Amino acid sequence: MDLNARKSFSDGEEEYWRAVLERSRDHDGRFFFAVRTTGIYCRPSCPARRPRRENVEFFDDPQKARDAGYRACRRCAPDSSDGGTSQWVLTLCRRLEQPGSVPPLIELAKLVGLSPSHVQRIFSREMGISPHRYGKARRLERLRAELRSGPDVTSAVFDAGFNSNSVAYVQAKSGLGMTPRRWRDGGRGEEIVYTIFASNLGNVLIAATKTGLVAVRFGEEAQMIDEVRAEFPLADFRRDDELLAPESRTVMAGTLGISNLPQLPLDIAATTFQARVWSALQVIPLGETRSYADVAIMIGEPRAIRAVAKACASNPVALVIPCHRVVRSDGSLAGYRWGLETKEALLEVEGARPDQRANQ
Repeated sequence: MDLNARKSFSDGEEEYWRAVLERSRDHDGRFFFAVRTTGIYCRPSCPARRPRRENVEFFDDPQKARDAGYRACRRCAPDSSDGGTSQWVLTLCRRLEQPGSVPPLIELAKLVGLSPSHVQRIFSREMGISPHRYGKARRLERLRAELRSGPDVTSAVFDAGFNSNSVAYVQAKSGLGMTPRRWRDGGRGEEIVYTIFASNLGNVLIAATKTGLVAVRFGEEAQMIDEVRAEFPLADFRRDDELLAPESRTVMAGTLGISNLPQLPLDIAATTFQARVWSALQVIPLGETRSYADVAIMIGEPRAIRAVAKACASNPVALVIPCHRVVRSDGSLAGYRWGLETKEALLEVEGARPDQRANQ
């Protein structure tokens, strides 16, 4: 195999590797991965066993993988247009990922020779999000990357495809959870207070800015602190049990299944799709569950079941956004960011019995 034929993804390989580990359908078509020990290349969502990281290399299209001597996987069929996502949808994804403003729907439709209504309907069905929202989400991703690596905020804003600082600041507030400058500075100038208390389900950490909660999580004390610090490495991070006492009492009530949590103020980063999913979760009644398919229907995206599961897994505020109330269609428990035992215990205290879950 010609190892020099592969495309270099020095800045994005870690993102791609995470997508491979998560079997992310959202990344299908954006890149392909090949395994040196088997000589096969695959889609990121391929169901096959994950290889060792050192045996993997990445390509931006199947032809480059074939030029390097690899053959297509028979399980995920990376060369076919029906392996999960239509080829024209992948073409539009690549267009929407390019720097610049988000193209209008009519321009996207002309690019693939289809009607705007067809593009809107099929793209939304297969990707779980509209073309416009997909483009905005990718532009925010570029902004995050540019803010981390660029020389200054203004350059990052324009390199990410925004036409002005004002537009970037308005859109970034919901996508970053803070202004672009503070995001770039690792939370510099942001005061984050936290508290940790013992509950019937173990240790709980609550962290908040003056705007709202940024984290609610279960786990080991040191690990939880390290995780939140890593998200905002330059923020003023301090413990204040008294200041967060009201929030602690509210969250404690949630761990006991006493009542639905009130709408506590939040200061969290979210893509448009994540925000829609998280809003839907907050209306699931205490003592009830919904399947991932149910939530996809609730947000008007019935085919976006995998994307819903991914949004649940990325929820930063346990209990406040009750992602533990989402189960498989047969009522069994799927993954939970803070452990299946915790998820099962929460459902038990809330009264959502296993024999009821599949029938909600």
